[in-house]
Amino acid sequence: MTINIGLTGWGDHASLYSEKTRSENKLSEYASHFPVVEVDTAFYAIQPLSRYEKWLKETPDSFSFVIKAFNQLTGHDRESRSVQEARDLMLRYEESVQPVWEAGKVNALLFQFPPWFDVRKEHIRKLRYIREWLEPYPIALEFRNRTWFQEEYRAQTLSFMKDQQWIHSICDEPQAGEGSVPRILVPTHPNKTLVRFHGRNTHGWNKNGRKDWRKVRFLYRYSHDELAEWAERARELEQETPEVTLLFNNNSGGDAADNAKQFQEMLNIHYNDLNPRQMDLFNF
Repeated sequence: MTINIGLTGWGDHASLYSEKTRSENKLSEYASHFPVVEVDTAFYAIQPLSRYEKWLKETPDSFSFVIKAFNQLTGHDRESRSVQEARDLMLRYEESVQPVWEAGKVNALLFQFPPWFDVRKEHIRKLRYIREWLEPYPIALEFRNRTWFQEEYRAQTLSFMKDQQWIHSICDEPQAGEGSVPRILVPTHPNKTLVRFHGRNTHGWNKNGRKDWRKVRFLYRYSHDELAEWAERARELEQETPEVTLLFNNNSGGDAADNAKQFQEMLNIHYNDLNPRQMDLFNF
């Protein structure tokens, strides 16, 4: 049984780095703290092979990546595509992650769908295509529309995910209307479960006319008691899934790294195969 704790991205966690740490060296230093990271930049653009190859060199053999799906694959751009156009785009994405796959460092490919991706036949069909096209890969599914988990669909949604072997990306997030999902502690993959902590900033979760919406959406610091509750849940999930990965995304105020460290201490987890920690002999 394995519990991996990490963060979404490695660039914006000031508490992990000294002021002298250059941006190109942050992943290497990040990998001295945590065994897994989410590649958020893959959501905004299909990354070049050379970038993944660089990241592989900067991380230890045991390190793994949760790689987000390109936003055009999940429909965030609201563009209509034929099945063939979607397939061609998927091939470009798949080719880009090959260095990580061949190195055995893919924790999961994360498909996070937009709030308007509700439960309907055409969307279920899209999920079937994706699962078919990425048959060999561990792929995680995260909804941002609560219709999938309404009473009349919840059991069917979970059964579908199990049948298709989607990894359930369980969310801890504000309950703020249709564009948020409830916390459902049900693993759907035989080997892996993903948990993502988005914080509980209910007022900042939805746009509500705010121009700074994206900056404050994940502004939240988990309390000791909230993390303690999740420590129990993580142990319960560990009994049902061989590998549980938990990623902290509550970083609008720089809280993710500190909360992840707290959580690691609560679970009394020590990772022994990370990058060596750099020591500053003149800073003590």
